[in-house]
Amino acid sequence: MTALRHDTRYERKTLVLMGVGFGLVGFDRWLMAPLFPHMMNELSLNYSQLGGLIGVLGVAWGLWSIAMGPLSDRVGRKRILVIAMVAFSLLSSLSGLVTGFVSLMLLRVAMGVAEGAFTPPSLAANSEASLPARRGLNQGLQLSMMPLMGLGFAPIVATQLLEIVPSWHWVFMVSAVPGLIVSALIWRNFRERSAETVAHGVPAARPRWTELLSSRNVVVATAAILCAMSGIFVIGAMVPTYLVTVLHLDSRSMGFVASAVGFGGFVGSFGLAGLSDYIGRRSTALIGFVAAAVLLYLFSCTGPNPQALFALLFGVSMFSIGLLSLLSGPVATEAAPLGLVASTIGFVSGVGETFGGGVAPVIAGFIAQHFGLARTIDFALYSLIAGAGIAVFLVETAPCRRAAATASGDIVTGINRKGDAPL
Repeated sequence: MTALRHDTRYERKTLVLMGVGFGLVGFDRWLMAPLFPHMMNELSLNYSQLGGLIGVLGVAWGLWSIAMGPLSDRVGRKRILVIAMVAFSLLSSLSGLVTGFVSLMLLRVAMGVAEGAFTPPSLAANSEASLPARRGLNQGLQLSMMPLMGLGFAPIVATQLLEIVPSWHWVFMVSAVPGLIVSALIWRNFRERSAETVAHGVPAARPRWTELLSSRNVVVATAAILCAMSGIFVIGAMVPTYLVTVLHLDSRSMGFVASAVGFGGFVGSFGLAGLSDYIGRRSTALIGFVAAAVLLYLFSCTGPNPQALFALLFGVSMFSIGLLSLLSGPVATEAAPLGLVASTIGFVSGVGETFGGGVAPVIAGFIAQHFGLARTIDFALYSLIAGAGIAVFLVETAPCRRAAATASGDIVTGINRKGDAPL
């Protein structure tokens, strides 16, 4: 059979569309964090409620990612991507009309449903359009848009817009426009691919969803990403308020330091995933967890020095958010049984979101309310240390490392057709 010619131009177009779309997911999700100090008095909110608002979106996101992955494998990607993007864009805009905690909580749940629905089909679509040798880099580039736009640009845009618009309500109100534009571009340019077709047009038998649980890397990656998300989402939710309340930075300095989470995460998302294409997934995961933990400890010992705080937070985010891209992108994709790519991505990222991105900020909010805001940094640190211990059990699946092992005559037992080891 003659190999089909790879469409590099479509690969790049898909990467741009999925990347910008995922960036807007992050922007809408994290826009509330830098605005929260301004929302607290008007809506009578406290730190526990901040953790709850961040956490409930993560829980809804995680549960819906798990549910929508199998649906995307069955019915395709395009309709889910467009409907989800329109929905979360409009819901973010409606956040500017809330009058209290309950209405804001309900909107955050609905946003989590829509954003969770977008995640598995977008990563699967990017993977299907990419050459295997570029899979890690391309998925990392897509995932890097979330920290760049959500944790990098959102604090800057929010704090600067507050100098222009009448109140924080208006910042939310204008947030829908970019998402509606990108959803139209996805509808026009995305090519639907049959969920039952694999490389070279060969039909694949539809596997059962539960088959993904037989993969060792799926189980290990799910546990590891829970630790990574517990670390970075607690940081993303609590650091802006920590900088203002504990270190007494002014609003602009807070925005500058908090933006390091986004810019560091942007570099780490494609940097770690791309590095793993060369040195392997397991080694990169171990490096990421250890480096993030060390830098976070140094951050917790630093006083009100914006430049030093920015540099340390940049490094923490680079490694910890890079781990999210690595584990939910190439590791999950390469661990997936044929026909279950979106299902596996949805499961790994969904479980991590539900507990790491959902439950962890709620726990952090409780810790902040009862033991002090500074203690939330310790909680994030312990999560990253636990992740390093879990990552040791990953089985190497990077194509370059597998090819090198084959070429050198190494014999590896217990490896399935995806390069993973069964439990």
